Amino acid sequence: MQVKTTGIVLHAIKYSDSASIVTIYTRHFGRVSYMVHGANKKKSVCRAALMQPLSIVEMDVFHIPGKDLQRIKDMRIAYLFIGIPFNPIKNAVALFLSEMLFRTLRQSEPDDSLFLFLENSIQQFDYCQDGVANFHLVFLLKLTRYLGFEPNRDETDSTYFDLLNGIFVGQKPTHAHFLHPETAADFVEIFEIDYSGMGNLHFSRQRRMKLLESLIEYYRLHIPDFQGLHSLAVLQSLFD
Repeated sequence: MQVKTTGIVLHAIKYSDSASIVTIYTRHFGRVSYMVHGANKKKSVCRAALMQPLSIVEMDVFHIPGKDLQRIKDMRIAYLFIGIPFNPIKNAVALFLSEMLFRTLRQSEPDDSLFLFLENSIQQFDYCQDGVANFHLVFLLKLTRYLGFEPNRDETDSTYFDLLNGIFVGQKPTHAHFLHPETAADFVEIFEIDYSGMGNLHFSRQRRMKLLESLIEYYRLHIPDFQGLHSLAVLQSLFD
């Protein structure tokens, strides 16, 4: 059946000289892979400009339940970026987050609250001016709520954060997956910030990278078969 839906571009890979496979998180169907023909041609309905990381697009699609690769009839920009493509830091963060989402959003069922969170977050990131270097930290921590492993905040005054169980504890855990007091305190600070307050987070480069590494470890512990991130090195080098 033909359906109109909105989607967020997560990943694109060249399939042949004339076709690509594009993975999009859609509002109506969840995660879907589409075969796109002629993506690099000027007159293609799915031009390469539409497939940059985190692009928000409107699509007319032919959706057949159970089919691995769906087909797009038409595709157009739903939200026109004003910052991400033109800011090297924002562009690198968008590349990193699109890869994170590609590796974490695996469900094919739609989730309207998750989609709206992603859409709103991307738009706020696009036009924000302050705290850009902290966005990915705030975003990844907020995303855990929708993925089902949001940290328990009941004991945020405790000393350590247990990554394995997602709780703050007063004593050092007996396993190796935990955050020491300084990094645990930074986690609490991120908890209490929304996007408008990102500029109030004053982390050194070392603390910011430790937080990111800790968040990635947290995701790896709670998402089966979570693999390495190719874009992480690019993000790290940008903040050197």
